[in-house]
Amino acid sequence: MAGLVLKLGPKERVLINGAVIENGDRRSRLSIVTPDANVLRLRDAIHPDEATTPVKRVCYAAQLVLTGDAGPKESRMALLRRIEELSQVFKDPDSRASIAQATHALVNDQHYLCLKALRSLLPREERLLAANRR
Repeated sequence: MAGLVLKLGPKERVLINGAVIENGDRRSRLSIVTPDANVLRLRDAIHPDEATTPVKRVCYAAQLVLTGDAGPKESRMALLRRIEELSQVFKDPDSRASIAQATHALVNDQHYLCLKALRSLLPREERLLAANRR
């Protein structure tokens, strides 16, 4: 069975195609078999007030597509431009791989995978920002 497997903790919430689903009192697994379902773990969601860095802003923009607050076609070019801007800063091989994965996922309308790849840049961005504060 292909698709996305979500492992949810007790009372964890997830947004699937605009519907908030809350897990029960025990851990569980959900298999999302619809290939183009929009899925977002609410614990991973970025609040608009938290989108204060370049990577967080791109993640937030991708997240808006998953929540249905932005259209995938209308958002594609803006997201591609923002990802390209990130590629000008992140030069290490791991970051380059994440950026390539995000771009590939976005071009193929796989917004969850795009967001997942972009989120992997968050720790690197934090380290860069911390080094600049010194």
